[in-house]
Amino acid sequence: MAEYSAFSLLRNALSGNKDWKPAWRKPEPKASYDVIIIGGGGHGLSTAYYLAKEHGITNVAVVEKGYLGSGNVGRNTTAVRSNYLLPQNTRFYEHSMKLWENLSHDLNYNVMFSQRGVLNLAHTPAQFDDLARKGNAMRHLDVDAELMSVAEIKRLMPAIDISANARFPIVGGLMQPRAGTARHDAVAWGYARGADRRGVDILENCEVTGFLRDGDRITGVVTTRGEIRAKKVAVTAAGSTGRVMQLAGIDRLPIESHVLQAFVSESLKPFIDTVVTFGMGHFYMGQSDKGGLIYGGDLDGYNSYAQRGNLPIVEEVMSEMLALFPSLASARMLRSWAGVCDMSMDGTPIITTGPLPGMYLNCGWCYGGFKATPASGFCFAHTIARDEPHELNAAFTLDRFHRGILIDEKGQGATPRLH
Repeated sequence: MAEYSAFSLLRNALSGNKDWKPAWRKPEPKASYDVIIIGGGGHGLSTAYYLAKEHGITNVAVVEKGYLGSGNVGRNTTAVRSNYLLPQNTRFYEHSMKLWENLSHDLNYNVMFSQRGVLNLAHTPAQFDDLARKGNAMRHLDVDAELMSVAEIKRLMPAIDISANARFPIVGGLMQPRAGTARHDAVAWGYARGADRRGVDILENCEVTGFLRDGDRITGVVTTRGEIRAKKVAVTAAGSTGRVMQLAGIDRLPIESHVLQAFVSESLKPFIDTVVTFGMGHFYMGQSDKGGLIYGGDLDGYNSYAQRGNLPIVEEVMSEMLALFPSLASARMLRSWAGVCDMSMDGTPIITTGPLPGMYLNCGWCYGGFKATPASGFCFAHTIARDEPHELNAAFTLDRFHRGILIDEKGQGATPRLH
């Protein structure tokens, strides 16, 4: 497949843009593969890419029940960050950040990664102390973090309400300057193209309806396009993980599926050039290159597999936005959408071998799935190829829930919807 470059852009412009090749093939399923990956979202595609690139395993199929990118990778608010407190999470997400920084070059595809920073606001002295603690923990692991005063926050975001009579007065914040956003669709397309160029088959509209077994060992999948055998089967199905694993007879997993909504406003003139998060509720907002404000909030609070949300969260998110930016009261919401999040019991992901021989599991991403896309694929590919974890995902096991070694970043206990 031709490389994307300034020269190819000029050449195709002169030919009326009639010679562009498809970004990936539409192959028929083969009878067998070395690895089958269930789920054609960001994590499944990145896993396939790194299996081929880092481990030379190219006889791989990515099986997607709908069109490529129809799940959470295309249904998020695009934020990318590594501002975590616990070292297991910090090291993992910082590795992801470093992969993001070179991803467009690596994939030869512009994923529109913009390092505009992510700012966490504090509204009480105790919150500010907590952010200082997190910032110090980050800097101990060589991750960038800067405390910001109220005056600095006002200079960064002139529209924010810092008045003394604000409903939630702001006392400071923690900024990660290297954090930012990426174009979610471009990430899916870039990884798909990169995997396809290395020989991976991407099988769209191919839903898994069962598993092939030899005793306890998983030996393939039954799909709406026929049976496909494989030496190894990896599950990266996000919010549908529970349903997919039930097909293999696994009824109990330490995850729950919840709906998470996101919103975008009408296009506005430049309003905010960073990503900001609210400290007295769950709200986060940035601005796209088209001018729309992209924002979201909390889960809808009930278990669901539906890619749609309900109105109470809409009201909650809008009220939190106006608490920070009263001038947006007349802005119109353009549209909303929802993804289905696989919320783990401790808020930390699962990247592991098992729970059956021949099976590999990647799930439990809570709110952090998109920003983890590069590191998730990198570590999961290592786990599949070598049948052992990479050092960065060695702690992200199923066994930690049996042993009580939880990685509870938020200190919320074993309550998935609170993570």
